[in-house]
Amino acid sequence: MKTVLMDRPKEYCGVFGIYGHQDAAKLTYFGLYALQHRGQESAGIVTSDGKEVRQHLGMGLVSEVFNDGNLSELGGYMAIGHVRYSTTGSSLFKNAQPLLVQHGFQSLAIGHNGNLVNAAEIRRDMEKHGHIFQTTMDSEVFLHLMVPFENRTEFEEAVVRALGKVKGAYSIVVMTRDTLVGARDPHGFRPLCLGRLNGAYVLASETCALDLVEAEYIRDVEPGEIVFIDKNGIHSIKPFEKVRSANCIFEFIYFARPDSNIFGQNVYQVRKRQGRQLAGEFPMDVDFIMPFPDSGNYAALGYAEFSKLPMEMGVIRNHYVGRTFIQPSQVMREFGVRVKLNPVRSLLKDKRVVVIEDSVIRGTTTRTRINTLRTAGASEVHMLVSCPPHRHPCFYGIDFSSRGELIAANHSVEEIRRFIGLDSLGYLSLDGLLKATKMDREWFCLACFDGNYPIEVCEEFSKYCMEGVGAGPD
Repeated sequence: MKTVLMDRPKEYCGVFGIYGHQDAAKLTYFGLYALQHRGQESAGIVTSDGKEVRQHLGMGLVSEVFNDGNLSELGGYMAIGHVRYSTTGSSLFKNAQPLLVQHGFQSLAIGHNGNLVNAAEIRRDMEKHGHIFQTTMDSEVFLHLMVPFENRTEFEEAVVRALGKVKGAYSIVVMTRDTLVGARDPHGFRPLCLGRLNGAYVLASETCALDLVEAEYIRDVEPGEIVFIDKNGIHSIKPFEKVRSANCIFEFIYFARPDSNIFGQNVYQVRKRQGRQLAGEFPMDVDFIMPFPDSGNYAALGYAEFSKLPMEMGVIRNHYVGRTFIQPSQVMREFGVRVKLNPVRSLLKDKRVVVIEDSVIRGTTTRTRINTLRTAGASEVHMLVSCPPHRHPCFYGIDFSSRGELIAANHSVEEIRRFIGLDSLGYLSLDGLLKATKMDREWFCLACFDGNYPIEVCEEFSKYCMEGVGAGPD
């Protein structure tokens, strides 16, 4: 049976850590709940009371993996947690994180958000020297590079040594029996923030996790910074040479929750400004604008505000379609799309509408959704996308890692318009997107739009990613 490539990019991962709280496991559970949008394949928590390290992992959503019983067994005053979507490594239980290893008398656990572009070379070299790997994830490379160590000084040196050898994107939380560590790669691809809760310290991928556990936001962990937290408090080091910033701009466009602050900006406000920029670049003569909930909601609000056009919810989302929804047969494969969104037919009939969407990656799902609007009676269907076309694969942790998956990589805007079945199609300019962020170009990784990669990728990895199954029109 042919695989139907979905149009939405997949989240990569979310990490959470806490030191110095008697309810560390339960607070980590709630932190992961807030970060569920970043990964829905597996979830895990590792805890420590200073002597014993405990772990619980599972496949599925946070609410499926954890319950009162297994959380009560995760005693300790410190914990790290992880929600995962597989970007490197298969979707298997053995690849669930945090990864935990025992080495001599030491315990070491890690949760990783990102993608290491030189992990394969490091792994091959280590295997030649007798290292045995238990997973297919790039994250396991960190653990092999960090051990052995005997004391606090050696541990800090091991962390610096390990991070100095890897290349790519990482925001990580690391835990020993008595120390919590947070670190971002020197380019700062992925977000990671630091908070405080009644004397305890908290690390999280996004501030929405701090909000849920009622922790006070202190600051972002800076690119290239390593933060160590233990009984003596918190201290940080910046051992690496400063390089250009490469914050992932797709966090603003799609990944981060709108109630989060990342890279110094509120995501909700950035997305509204994207919509305002779209309205300035593409004024439309239509009856109303609409999003496909929930992806285009906030840009649609901004477009409506600027254009003075009414915004309507032309389709209604079914919030009870979970990850375990039974997949239909090949004959009914579009049913899986329709069951999530249903049109308001009386609202759409004989109307000219503009759909505001945050991105179009592969085009397949969008095509089905537009056909649904046509069937419901819309007389004209236009689409505006609140970012530029994705023409280049991402090597740093997003799942459109092959050029063949990207409809805009091989087709013009006009060809995409015809394939999807639209009356018109427009993409926000790169300048317009940058204006919406209120940040300069040099702060971001824009490689998925312009092909300028901040970190060189090995030829083997690049060749693999540049190939792939095609999507969209032939």
